[in-house]
Amino acid sequence: MCDGAAFRRPSTCNQSQNMSATCPRKSLVLTLLIVQAGLAFSQTPPKEPKGTTLVLKGYSGQAQVLQVNGKSYVEIESLARLTNGSLSFQPNQITLTLAAPAAGSAPANPAATTALSKQFQAAAIEELSLIREWRAALLNAIENNYPVTEDWAAAYRRNTRSKLTLAGAAASRDSDREVFALVTNEFNNMKKLNDQYVAMHKDLAYISPDSLDNDALNQQVLNCARELASLAAGGQSQDVPVCH
Repeated sequence: MCDGAAFRRPSTCNQSQNMSATCPRKSLVLTLLIVQAGLAFSQTPPKEPKGTTLVLKGYSGQAQVLQVNGKSYVEIESLARLTNGSLSFQPNQITLTLAAPAAGSAPANPAATTALSKQFQAAAIEELSLIREWRAALLNAIENNYPVTEDWAAAYRRNTRSKLTLAGAAASRDSDREVFALVTNEFNNMKKLNDQYVAMHKDLAYISPDSLDNDALNQQVLNCARELASLAAGGQSQDVPVCH
């Protein structure tokens, strides 16, 4: 009996040792699998939002934007294609040469298309000043019952027409020419207003001192002059309905 018990005990002890050796090995394999899965998950880059694109004003087309770790990236090849540019590669440098925007593309600065040239701006301000003086002289003559004769009006008409011609010659942009058309309308309306009272004086018609207060054409000349003076001072072209 003792010999049999002594024989079986070592067998039980070896079995226990084998199991204790096997269990840590299985635990180690499971731990490594979990760690590897965690590393694989953490190293997976975030997916960029679908439909994110780069658009450059003045150029047609678009380039795909890639977002990684909160930062946006665009492939230089896509950027070169978008701008119709060219790439040159050197050992430590990549050069991107941009092409000019295609004809008909929207300008980078829309305000540049409405800006007045400096030469025309100065000429328009001078012309508007002469028209304002002409109207003030006419107003003074009527209020004080001075004769509004053709000879008297001729000097104002001649000076303003001369400056108007100079303003037209200075108009070098589309924006200049648009404003010049409005200034020309103002000159023509002022001339029409002046000729109206010259004709009344010539016909010996009575001219009330407050005639201009109720004269619609006079109010149009006054309002147009104010709007154009503000426009010319700002240096930007825009339509002024009252001047039509």
